[in-house]
Amino acid sequence: MMSTLTGRIDGDVAAVAAALALGAGTLAAAPLPGEQPLILGITLFCIVLWVANPIPPWFTGLLGIGLIGVGFSPDLALGGFAEPVLWLIVFGLIIGEAIHRTRTAEVIERAILGWIAADAARETNPVRLYRRLLVVLSLGGLAFALMVPSSLVRVLIMAPILIDIGRVFESPAARLGLLFGPLFATIYGALGVLTAYLPNIVITGIVESTTGLSIAWSEWFLSMFPVMGLGRTAVVVAVVYLLYRPSPDSGLSFAAEESAGAGDGGVGRTVAFLAVGVAIWATDFLHGLHPVFGAFVVATLMLLPGVGTVSSDAVEDVDFSIVFFVGGVFAIAAGLSETGFTAVAAESLLAVVPPDPSTPIALLGVFGVTLALLFVIEGLAAASVLTPILASFAAETGIPMAAAVQVEAVALGTLFFPYQSVVLVAILGYDPVEPGDLIRVTSAISLVTIFVLLPLQIGCALYL
Repeated sequence: MMSTLTGRIDGDVAAVAAALALGAGTLAAAPLPGEQPLILGITLFCIVLWVANPIPPWFTGLLGIGLIGVGFSPDLALGGFAEPVLWLIVFGLIIGEAIHRTRTAEVIERAILGWIAADAARETNPVRLYRRLLVVLSLGGLAFALMVPSSLVRVLIMAPILIDIGRVFESPAARLGLLFGPLFATIYGALGVLTAYLPNIVITGIVESTTGLSIAWSEWFLSMFPVMGLGRTAVVVAVVYLLYRPSPDSGLSFAAEESAGAGDGGVGRTVAFLAVGVAIWATDFLHGLHPVFGAFVVATLMLLPGVGTVSSDAVEDVDFSIVFFVGGVFAIAAGLSETGFTAVAAESLLAVVPPDPSTPIALLGVFGVTLALLFVIEGLAAASVLTPILASFAAETGIPMAAAVQVEAVALGTLFFPYQSVVLVAILGYDPVEPGDLIRVTSAISLVTIFVLLPLQIGCALYL
């Protein structure tokens, strides 16, 4: 055990040393003007640490903020904390904690188990029962994405419920399928909802801060949800059903007793407050408010004395460390843009694209470059480096900025391996899940996305 620990420490030290060497070497040798070598060195330093993960990602973000503050200015380093999208994440975390405290998940679980008990009394074919459950729970996962603006929070709430529901089936394949289907629906289908997927929030925030273009929640929903919300959820259900389902002769192991515990009476108000948030987001074309205000209203209602569902001390239990990660992402993006590096990189990107490309070809190039980078670094880190470059690229080629951002988001949501997303790592932590199963499902969904859904989404982005 001691040798294993020593080897891990040695590996972490080596990763930090490699990051320092790459950053310092870039600063010394990069043939770039002005302060561009410095910001590029800081960026590469953070990327290596994010990939090797010798320290928590949020701490790497904190280091990036500090380095940019010393090398450039505190205003540049801390500017990300003034971005509305960062506070959208903060309020989303508070909402998730409030949902957990009201035990809304337990009430939902008991209701679903009661429905299964009634259905199981009529339906003796486990395959048909499984199929209905898979569709209903996956659509529920997609609906949940409309209400809670954090995929990770939704997964942490849903996974224990789905594991308990899966125990109705004696088939291990059915149990795994009922876990994968709804979780991937709430992750992959969330791409169609601006506030439901962290990369959506980050890239639109970077575009707004660097170009001034603000993409409305309703605009994103109308353009993305039909294909990347409903369409992708249908793909998730189809893939999971083909890969994991019970045999016709497998049995059920349903127990009639209720789950332990009961809600504290705040479940109805929790659902009502979440509906208020959805209403604010969906009507932004009328009032023009940023999505952060919807999340702010929901979080405030949940904490409001005499009205809310939880006390103010719920905030003390929220893990806000991701704020430093996202703050570091924004600081890097701002630094790359301020020093002019993004313009240089955009020109280099233009050099490998055919002269005067058609808009669909240019958007396919955006997707390909983003997807390639995603194999090297985690999604949010990729967004921080690439989004300012793609914004300049869109301006140079004349392709619609909103379409370029949406295609980039599709690429950032096209995952194959757990290291590409902290949400997939969280799923891997649950006992029934093996890495091979997770990779098989994510790869199948991503391949269908690339060859079937991506062309449809480009058509929606350009012509709707």
